[in-house]
Amino acid sequence: MTIQIAPSILSADFCNLERDLKAISNADLVHVDVMDHHFVPNLTLGEPIVARICQVTDLPVDVHLMIEDPDRWAPEYAKLGAASVSFHMGATHAPVRLARQLRDMGCKACFAVRPAEPVEPIFDILDEFDMILIMTVEPGFGGQKFLDNQMAKVRRLRDEITRRGLKTKIQVDGGVSPKTAHIVAEAGADVLVAGSAVYGAESPAEAIDSIRDKAEAAFRA
Repeated sequence: MTIQIAPSILSADFCNLERDLKAISNADLVHVDVMDHHFVPNLTLGEPIVARICQVTDLPVDVHLMIEDPDRWAPEYAKLGAASVSFHMGATHAPVRLARQLRDMGCKACFAVRPAEPVEPIFDILDEFDMILIMTVEPGFGGQKFLDNQMAKVRRLRDEITRRGLKTKIQVDGGVSPKTAHIVAEAGADVLVAGSAVYGAESPAEAIDSIRDKAEAAFRA
């Protein structure tokens, strides 16, 4: 399957996380946002809860670190069982070293880019990463409006990946829904994070299927 859907538990019911994880069993990943109230103006969850999530779900756990000092903390989340860990440009001091460390631990290494940041500076190190996360909202809070001006960035990144024959995936996070899935997929994203569009739906599973169907119909390889 070309397109992967990663529901974000930031929009789940934190008092019923296990229930809400079971509700997205047809997803490809579960996206977990870790925020420290320093790198972004929000505080979410940390290692103990991520460890438990890894224990109770069969889905690969995709951890998005919106924290200071990911050089120190990213490997800890890999040890907990995260299948992939994203860390931000501007937060890490040694992105290549950290990416290689994560990969050596059997964890996929992912680089996250905020809306105001250009993607071109990471072109020379693209082959060090399994995935690039393009934020289509300002990181920190769920439910924000989708920033369609980030699609030019996704297209440039897809063109570079294709030109070099890399297998690096492009993840888009922020405002993804059945109404926007075709936009991000047409631009070249193949991993879609959706929070409120999934957990705000009457049936999270049906919302996942709808997002996937619309994205797959539009995807530009």
